[in-house]
Amino acid sequence: MEYVEAPPIASEGSILCCTCGVGIPPNPANMCVACLRTTVDISEGIPKSVTALFCKQCERYLQPPATWISCALESRELLALCLKKLKGSMTKVRLIDAGFLWTEPHSKRIKLKVTIQKEVMNGAILQQVFVVEFTIQYQMCDDCHRVEAKDFWKAVVQVRQKTSHKKTFYYLEQLILKHKLHTNALNIKEIHDGIDFYYATKQHALKMTDFLQCTVPCRSKTSQRLISHDIHSNTFNYKSTYSLEIVPICKDNVVCLPPRLAQSLGNMGQVCVCVRVTSAIHLIDPRTLQIAEVDGGTYWRYPFNSLCSPRQLEEFLVMDTEIIKDLHLGAGAGFRSTKHTLADVWVQKTSELDTSQQYHCRTFLGHLLNIGDLVLGFDFANSNVNDDHLDKMNPNHLPDVVLIKKSYDRNKRSRRRNWKLKEMERDREGLDVVDERQYTDFLEDLEEDEALRKNINIFRGEPPVESDTDDEGAPCISLMEMLEDMTLADATGGEGADMMTD
Repeated sequence: MEYVEAPPIASEGSILCCTCGVGIPPNPANMCVACLRTTVDISEGIPKSVTALFCKQCERYLQPPATWISCALESRELLALCLKKLKGSMTKVRLIDAGFLWTEPHSKRIKLKVTIQKEVMNGAILQQVFVVEFTIQYQMCDDCHRVEAKDFWKAVVQVRQKTSHKKTFYYLEQLILKHKLHTNALNIKEIHDGIDFYYATKQHALKMTDFLQCTVPCRSKTSQRLISHDIHSNTFNYKSTYSLEIVPICKDNVVCLPPRLAQSLGNMGQVCVCVRVTSAIHLIDPRTLQIAEVDGGTYWRYPFNSLCSPRQLEEFLVMDTEIIKDLHLGAGAGFRSTKHTLADVWVQKTSELDTSQQYHCRTFLGHLLNIGDLVLGFDFANSNVNDDHLDKMNPNHLPDVVLIKKSYDRNKRSRRRNWKLKEMERDREGLDVVDERQYTDFLEDLEEDEALRKNINIFRGEPPVESDTDDEGAPCISLMEMLEDMTLADATGGEGADMMTD
């Protein structure tokens, strides 16, 4: 039998700590961990108490030197913000880990647990854990300071339209609400002939200006005013103003085109009716059904004015109609409308029913008018209109009456209306009777024009009041075109609004 010797077991030697004499494994410092920590503090120079500035108005933290950012409690963004405050004092150590310690949300304290490493005596690596406490101090940011000082806006967009009716503004308001361009505005102020949008940055004002120029025919002017100037840093503080003037033409206006413009639009008649205003002015010739679009640039090169206001329209009773089927246009004629029907109509004023006075006119409403219907129109024969282009026209080419739209009972239509529109929150005085009537006219235009209401959001309203005398022929909006108006109570229950706090 042979005996095999087992290999020798290597055993690590131990040494005595040079300070306390405790046996320890060998290390470059020849000291135990406890003595090493009492001798060397690797967190020296790192502040254990730091101040963090917080704005109560907008709930943002200051990130030096001048940036304010939004951070939730114990979020990654807040952790990065706190570590950036310690970055300058941690250049000689290595960051291993960092995390939050729980504190009361209202204690104005944020505690951060930090783990670091550093090479100490003769290459020994020491790891240490310590807590840094951040104290929250309130300080108002520059944006909130300007708001409180009533000097908060940097740019303003002034929208103006020199007309007596606000149909274009009502349509523009719905477009702004649909695209949510009013959310960036600090304040919206309505004045007599327009509306002002105030913004904190110039970029938001430029965005609104570009949107308006693509939505309605207008022209713009830009100006700026110097508020302050720092000669040391060579920085300037300006307030910018963007003025936009919308063309003074609204839906259902009767206009007289300049001769050169009428010729360039396909030799259409000078007396036309505006059927819609979107990014261009949509015109129709009531004698030939020719249609044309006039953009903003063309309008300002060949300007023309409205011949009448909505309050100057008179009510006529249709006595007889005759559809015109075959109408031959001359050479160079433009496009004709396929949504309208040309007809010869004999009408009589409702205020002159006791007389035998009747008027003959040609209209584009042949598909809507029947004998006995009421229609709104402009009486050229008994009106005095001051217009340069109209004065130069041949009197034999002027119509006696221009019919605009079919008339319905306003009270019956309001009772049947089961939809509503949203409105922008803005500073304005109380609406008078004229403004209420203009808004009702805009609602009726939406019911009559399907192409116009495709661009806006329509919401379901209160159920209509049923009545046996309602006018069944009046246009209305179908339920398929309406949206559900979601409120806070729908999402959180009947007491949802009370549970929300500022």
